[in-house]
Formats: sequence, C-alpha cells, structure tokens
Amino acid sequence: MSSPTRRAAVLGSPIAHSLSPALHHAAYTALGLHGWHYDRIEMDEAGVAGFVAALGPEWAGLSLTMPLKRVLLDVADTVDDAAAAIGAGNTLVFAGGASTAHNTDVTGIAAPLRAAGAGTGRAVVLGAGGTAQAALAALHELGTGHVDVLVRDAGRAGALRGTAERLGAEPEIHPVLADVPAAARLLDGADVVVSTLPAGAADPLAGARWRAGTVLLDAVYAPWPTGIAGGAAAAGARIVSGLEMLLQQAVAQVELMTGRPGPEVAMRQALDAAVHARS
Repeated sequence: MSSPTRRAAVLGSPIAHSLSPALHHAAYTALGLHGWHYDRIEMDEAGVAGFVAALGPEWAGLSLTMPLKRVLLDVADTVDDAAAAIGAGNTLVFAGGASTAHNTDVTGIAAPLRAAGAGTGRAVVLGAGGTAQAALAALHELGTGHVDVLVRDAGRAGALRGTAERLGAEPEIHPVLADVPAAARLLDGADVVVSTLPAGAADPLAGARWRAGTVLLDAVYAPWPTGIAGGAAAAGARIVSGLEMLLQQAVAQVELMTGRPGPEVAMRQALDAAVHARS
C-alpha cells in the first residue's frame, strides 16, 4: 500500500536559491515519509492569499521567506503567540481544515546561540527587519539582560519597536550603522551579537574590538565566512553561521508540519552536501 501524498513548499521571491527543499526532503526520507513532497514556489505578497485559499487537503504546510513573513499573519486562520508577538511568521501549518502561523526563526536563532554558550549579559542586534524582530524574541527567550539595536534610521524601526512592546522588552535603538566608529564602540564588550544585515553590510565592523568569548551569529551564510565573522573569529569570538540558523528553524518546521521530531543529523548532512554542491 503506497503512502498518502502530502505536500509542502517554500514560498518567496526570489526563491530559486532556497536550500529548504534539501532540508525537508532529507527529513522525509529519514522519517520514512515516502509520500511527502516539498517544492519551491516563486511568490510575491499579492499572490499569497489566493494561493493559500486554493490549496487542497493534501497540503501539510508552507515555509515563507522574504518578502512574505508579515503578510502571512493576514492569511492565517490563527496565529501562535510567538508569531503574534514578533508581527511576522515563516511557517503556515494546515490541520483540521484550518491554518496556523508560526515563527520558527526564533528557535533558529535561540537554539544555536544557546549551544554556543551565549550568556545573559548585554546583546547587540544589527538591523531592524523581520529577522531582527525574531532575534529580539530569541534574546528575550534566552533572558538577555540588555539589548542594543544598531540601525541606520531610527524612523524605520517602528515594526521592531512594536515587537519589543509586545514582548515586554526594552531595547535601546541607536541610529549609528552609517557611523562605523560609533557602531564599533557599541559592539565593544557585548556578550552576544546578532547580525541580520544583508551580505557585506556588516563587514565594515570586522575590525571592531571584539571580546574573546563573545558569541556572534551572522544570519548570512553565503559567501562564507563573512568579513565580520572573520574579524570576530580572529579575536577569539565564537561564531555561528546563518546555516545553523537555517537548519534549526527547518528542524522546528518539520516537527510542526509532520508531528514528528525533525531528524537533525540527517538534515545537517543534507545541508552540508547542498552547500558543497554549490561551492
């Protein structure tokens, strides 16, 4: 008897580069879910509602990447507490004829920071977009004492301020990213740094006075190592690449969509192989 067909996919734009299919297919194989399929689908914000409304009962869930993380909350039937607090989601799960939005980016950031020994002292977040909002939630979960957020324009940090208010957090926002010396001074002595900036944007901070033992998570994973990761590592900081964040958020997605623990070892092997094939 053949396994029932179940479908899932990652939506976003651009999407051709996504490594999510390699991760999810590896999970299905390891879990023995032979009737499961996971696709990439190019999608803009205007198309999400119609796409979701037309899905059949074979669909288990969707992964959503940029620029769809905020619009996801508008199309979901219900929104879990973490996604509601952040104001964005990256996972839509279908069950019992209804959909629920989740945000596994929080796990994707919190789990590797915890594994790297991140403490509860002062943290610095670079950027104020959707990933920075998830980082703020992850640091709140870890019990970080104080968070400084470095941005270019404080006037564009409204969504992050909203996340902070819903979490009951009080980050200090500094419009200093265009001023490298000022930004570097705020990095000095940080216990944890999370960079959510695009590839290359954080590299001018590579020469900051990094403290040995600081944990740096750089959400970028290609090209790797980034300039900021290389500079921090040379000073003795512990580095977490965006690939680890990608892996951990996908492990959490698999569990939400299948109801079974994500097979981390198999997924890590598949991710390493996919990255090697592209290099």
